Amino acid sequence: MVIEYKTRTQVVVEAIREKILKGEIKAGEPLRQAALADELKVSRIPIREALLQLEAEGLVEFEAHKGATATKLSAEQVTELFELRALLETELLRLAIPKLTDAELDQTELILQQMNDAYQQSATSGTWSELNSRFHLSLYRAANRPLTFEMVQNLNSNSDRYIRVHLMLAGGVTKAGPEHVQLLDLCRQRKVEQACVVLKQHILGAAHEINLLVQKLDADAAQ
Repeated sequence: MVIEYKTRTQVVVEAIREKILKGEIKAGEPLRQAALADELKVSRIPIREALLQLEAEGLVEFEAHKGATATKLSAEQVTELFELRALLETELLRLAIPKLTDAELDQTELILQQMNDAYQQSATSGTWSELNSRFHLSLYRAANRPLTFEMVQNLNSNSDRYIRVHLMLAGGVTKAGPEHVQLLDLCRQRKVEQACVVLKQHILGAAHEINLLVQKLDADAAQ
């Protein structure tokens, strides 16, 4: 990971995020700013800024008289988020495919290459997750349904922490890569129904694996 082009806060965000997603910081565990500052060898200012960013991502919450704590991953939330994604994203894709230009599909293919490069270079889960979101959204924009598109963006943002868990702990990249290639190929061939089936399976398959992971993390925490 090249950190010289990142702010100190960005580096701290990534470090704390990975500790939470890997289970090194348990759900409900207080995030002591002084201890984190000592461990990461920074002042408290980037720690405080990082915790606020992680709160926006849903990984941290601030409680009265307790300060910042790591939030609990929820299997129920995974199911709802990803079922909504499958419903809305397949509809956007259905409307978008007939309108997608070759130039737009070429841009989507470039994102796929960036995703592959990020994986080969062992980039952080955040880099791959961001590219993953860009890939999907690039296929939906042509649908010209701005309200639905905005809802999907919000769902992707709320799903992000679960997607990162999938990437880091369940080999999500190696499974998603071929599915993305297949999806793009079907879009190029204008095979609308087949593309929608692949997209739905892609989203719900990830949800199933994430649910299993969340249940395992809960079981490990209870031991």
